[in-house]
Amino acid sequence: MPDLDKRGLLPAGVDSPAGLATRLAQVRYLADDGLATAAYLGLKLHRPLFCEGDAGVGKTELAKALAAVLDAPLIRLQCYEGIDASQALYDWDFPRQLLHLRAAEVTGAGDHLEAELYDRRFLIARPLLAALETTPAVLLIDEVDRADDEFEAFLLEVLSDFAVTVPELGTIAAAVPPAVVITSNRTRDVHDALKRRCYYHWIGHPGFDREVEIVRLRVPEAAEVLVRHVAAAVAALRGEGLLKPPGIAEAIDWTQALAALGAQKLDPALAAATLGAVVKYREDAERALAMDLSALVERAVAGT
Repeated sequence: MPDLDKRGLLPAGVDSPAGLATRLAQVRYLADDGLATAAYLGLKLHRPLFCEGDAGVGKTELAKALAAVLDAPLIRLQCYEGIDASQALYDWDFPRQLLHLRAAEVTGAGDHLEAELYDRRFLIARPLLAALETTPAVLLIDEVDRADDEFEAFLLEVLSDFAVTVPELGTIAAAVPPAVVITSNRTRDVHDALKRRCYYHWIGHPGFDREVEIVRLRVPEAAEVLVRHVAAAVAALRGEGLLKPPGIAEAIDWTQALAALGAQKLDPALAAATLGAVVKYREDAERALAMDLSALVERAVAGT
């Protein structure tokens, strides 16, 4: 376990957003000043960090990078339509309880059976409870916009006190609150009450130079010219009104695919052959192919 700053979850030696950005860069995550500051304050003051932005801009990767920096487990709660408290918090292990009941009946040890059935050993910790019981920990609440309003209200209650009440056992509180990263792709608006509890940061698509830097860091084996060509081509595709504009994740995937094929630069034939790494819908692929990829690549190359 790392030596954690007594004022928060900050690793020892990190005393500024710039210091945190440096540590994140060491685990191959480049954060700009705004994101580094938001993450720094979240760790220092035990406040959840609410990251919103298009898919593929690095929201989930931030949580993974923070876990690496803190040398802490990443506990992930993937949200989806219909998720409820029992799926996020805890549940009782009914098969084990039943086995215990049958064993007690055989041995005749049934005097304190009811109390034993609701012992902590029969409680299954789902992600939220697991994060409260683990120190240090990074809790990723991913794609909260997929859940419903009732689940948002439940999350707000848990994150306000970093404690939950299990009727049979009492209140379970975090000895040290986990670092919390909440992500949203903004498929719907998340209530202001939850956002007010958090530090908010919008993660947008990076500029050209920043994207080149990120891709070079994540795909060091790729040629410099290839990285610049891909970054320029991806930026051009984002301006074409696709159903799902490619994010930085797709730029990394495309570069990895091209590098695996031995490409030193982005040429039209390879661009067309590897298009599945950067666009994920048939309509987008058809539109990209109809755009004259040769001209697109030429413009991208000219711009670099």
